[in-house]
Amino acid sequence: MNDLMPVAVFFGSIFTSNILLANYLGMCSFLSVSKEIETSAGLGAAVIFVMAVTTALNWLVYNYILLPLGLDYLRFIVFIVVIAGFVQLVEMIIERISEGLYAALGIFLPLITVNCAILGVSLFMVIRNYNFINSFFFGLGSGIGWFLAIMAMAGIRKKIAGSRIPRGLEGAGITLIIAGMMALAFMGFSGMINVT
Repeated sequence: MNDLMPVAVFFGSIFTSNILLANYLGMCSFLSVSKEIETSAGLGAAVIFVMAVTTALNWLVYNYILLPLGLDYLRFIVFIVVIAGFVQLVEMIIERISEGLYAALGIFLPLITVNCAILGVSLFMVIRNYNFINSFFFGLGSGIGWFLAIMAMAGIRKKIAGSRIPRGLEGAGITLIIAGMMALAFMGFSGMINVT
């Protein structure tokens, strides 16, 4: 997969291989946080940043430490440690630099650590044998795709908040139906660019 252009990987990870709507990774925080547009935007922005940086960091760790030492079977554990460590570092830096931003993002940063989409992107990067540039753009595009999906869901949920919904579909039921429709809509892009 090293022959793919970074632009194709970037746009493919946003639309045709959307980490949330094509692979269903990161659904827990997607379903729970997408009730409000503001909180969705905060979590989405944090996911973009963390996903892009940790994918690049995990590529470096995998290719320059794990592979040369023959420890590639430890990638799951190491990737989780890198993600958790990076999120903790970002949390400490934000707390020291801007207490207002830390208060606004307080709950979002711990949520990112347990977001399986972050780990999934790092694992897909290894499976697809991306080079460093493609891995970075894959992480960045996947974060943007996740952001677009959660913002669309938050907007739709806000729009239907006052609507009459059958009692059996209220809450999680209608949310999952909307997520399925969004996944179908994103599948419409599959003939354009496919990075799988």
